[in-house]
Amino acid sequence: MIKTRLFTKFHILLAGLAVLLILAACGAGALVPTRTPKLEPTITGPASTPTNPPSIDRETRIPASALKMSPAADAHPPQVLVAGYAKPILVPGAVNTAGAEDSPFITPDGSTLYFFFTPDVTVPVEKQLLDGVTGLYVSHKVDDQWGRPARVVLQDPGKLALDGCEFVQGNVMWFCSTRQGYTGVHWFTAEYREGTWHDWKIADFNASYQVGELHFSGDGSQLYFASDRPGGKGSLDIWVSNKASGEWQAPENVSAVNTQDGEGWPALSPDGTELWLTRNYGLWRSKSLDYEWQTPEQIISPLAGEATLDSAGNVYFVHHYFKDDQMIEADIYVAFRLPVLK
Repeated sequence: MIKTRLFTKFHILLAGLAVLLILAACGAGALVPTRTPKLEPTITGPASTPTNPPSIDRETRIPASALKMSPAADAHPPQVLVAGYAKPILVPGAVNTAGAEDSPFITPDGSTLYFFFTPDVTVPVEKQLLDGVTGLYVSHKVDDQWGRPARVVLQDPGKLALDGCEFVQGNVMWFCSTRQGYTGVHWFTAEYREGTWHDWKIADFNASYQVGELHFSGDGSQLYFASDRPGGKGSLDIWVSNKASGEWQAPENVSAVNTQDGEGWPALSPDGTELWLTRNYGLWRSKSLDYEWQTPEQIISPLAGEATLDSAGNVYFVHHYFKDDQMIEADIYVAFRLPVLK
């Protein structure tokens, strides 16, 4: 897809089986890639190895030498390329650090933000698993400021796991995970009750579908996902599967939005009229016309990816900072939708 380490999970995908073989030997897991790799070993891990404890302050694991980038020092700041959106800004509050905040997901009401965090992007993934803080986090918005994030725990005490690709609909979270007791990467669900996530369980799709990062339609009848499964236009493509009689049907290529360049990380607007995707270092948007997706238009670039939208049309995304062709860190940005003048 790209020669530099733009998207952490895609970098891990390129590492693929070789990394997971190392992890199996040392009893550790791996960061979730964009699709399910094949022929991976089962990760067992010693039962006495502690899971990532939620009580550890994630910022204590960020190296003292880490460089916190600022928009003023950014050589390639994200820019809005069309009318209708304000200049992208860092999400205000306590979300962003000198570590890497990645893979955001905003709830439709705009009050809850989930994201993936790792304190040091230079650390190999097999060590990220054991740093005590790498994983999923959640922050809540109060008076236009994002509060201190809390760790999202989705594993039993004493068992290894590394989770990502989160998607939340109502009180259910879908996430993909490499975890102790399972072979390779799998999809799971968890249920939110009384302020805590419970009952995580495997929720895989037909293996031949090769479902990567996903997004469900508001009524749950359509599954959009990224995959390099056969039959696409090249590299990653966006696919859709429709649910009939309770079963997901064979995926169809969303040909109107795909190219040979590769498209990933699909996100629907809450009203279902826009399909956002990541292509060529930027965010693109396709609009629905008579229930057909139109040719996408580039909205935000460069180094912007993994869009997620609230009901007001505000676009949250990850922006990666580079120096000397090396990724330094990543932050969550937002481009607010401007009101329509009447």
